[in-house]
Amino acid sequence: MNEKLNAANLKGNWATLLLPVNADNSFNYQLLTDEIDMLIEASVDGIYSNGTAGEFYNQTEAEYDIVNSILAEKCLLAGMRFQVGASHPSPIISLERLKRAATLKPDAIQIILPDWVTVTDTEMLDYLHKMADTAGDIPLVLYNPPHAKRVLQPKDYELLKQVPQLIGVKLLSRDQEWVQEMKLYATHLSIFVPGHFLASGVANGIASGAYSNVACINPKAAQKWWLMMHTDIHAALKIEQSMLAFFAECIAPLQKQDYNNPALDKFLAAVGGCYQVGTRLRWPYKWIAESHVTAVRERARQLIPYFFDEAE
Repeated sequence: MNEKLNAANLKGNWATLLLPVNADNSFNYQLLTDEIDMLIEASVDGIYSNGTAGEFYNQTEAEYDIVNSILAEKCLLAGMRFQVGASHPSPIISLERLKRAATLKPDAIQIILPDWVTVTDTEMLDYLHKMADTAGDIPLVLYNPPHAKRVLQPKDYELLKQVPQLIGVKLLSRDQEWVQEMKLYATHLSIFVPGHFLASGVANGIASGAYSNVACINPKAAQKWWLMMHTDIHAALKIEQSMLAFFAECIAPLQKQDYNNPALDKFLAAVGGCYQVGTRLRWPYKWIAESHVTAVRERARQLIPYFFDEAE
């Protein structure tokens, strides 16, 4: 049995569950099952569901239950750590999702802050206490992306000491001033940064891991890269620089065409070729046509060969 997660041992390369969307807008649960098998075989540190790339905001509650039941069953059988996202813009629906997620016995449950009306400090703490009480002995991880209604500042994290069941946070890393402030106010939390900034996050002492967009390209290579960060950080930082060059050349132009982050993550997965879920997003969001994959894959092989060599 895995040791219970806490702020000290919540670490590593966690791979996201991407939802295969059929042409009729339904989910392909067989492909989802195959995807989980692939991630377990890749020996990532853990798998998490219902992040932004998992389109948590665009599912029925029945679909939510099916997706997470499949994940829980496969991971519990394999001894793979997993986290279930209970996020929803509605705090009431988030709470109901969390109640059902807790019955699946995940290693942690991910939540966001209520996301239509900005919460005050008092409202935020009331919400987090309620979620923690409902989760029982299952720890919580806060997902606070840059597009959240309330983006927490470093000093805000000191408030979260009042919710000891909250063990980690997923956020966008920033400059050195931010790093120093987070070291001052958020040392009680495990801090997860974007996958393409993980090596520099480890180097500056702030990052415990990533809920990783880089693992979308190749989860097995991303896992080896994470281990490299603890044996040869200079080599790992060189790989990060190549990754940032790839993002600048091949991904940033797609962002400028108004493709959202889930579209980009599914595209990265198609480019890497390990995931077999396609690039389609659920209506009404637009996705990147699979006809673009081959050319970008060829360029990726040149710019980030590590993530292809490790798959062969």
